[in-house]
Amino acid sequence: MDRKWTYVMFALGGVVLAYLLIQAGEWAWGFYGSRPNKLLIDGVAVAVSIAAAVVAVRNERLFTLATEVTTELGKVTWPTRKETFAATIVVIVTVIVSSIILGVFDAVWAWLTRIVLGG
Repeated sequence: MDRKWTYVMFALGGVVLAYLLIQAGEWAWGFYGSRPNKLLIDGVAVAVSIAAAVVAVRNERLFTLATEVTTELGKVTWPTRKETFAATIVVIVTVIVSSIILGVFDAVWAWLTRIVLGG
């Protein structure tokens, strides 16, 4: 499989890391009651993210593993819309039936508790 998806995965990981570092930096800076220096936080977050992405791409074991993952994901047979709809209905019905059973159990248990404890 083409290695471009592996590079895309590392790039997206870098973007997510930058976002998380920006959020954490603003929180940490704001924790002490001062106004955060947005340019400093953004610059450090982007620099760290780029460095982390470059180190990750150059790590041969990690890059090989990521390439294998993208190759295996290419082999996945995703469910059709009809199959997804049917599975969703099964989940909804199962939740409703389970809720009814648990509700009845709770009502019986509350009734027995009132009888036993005389409340």
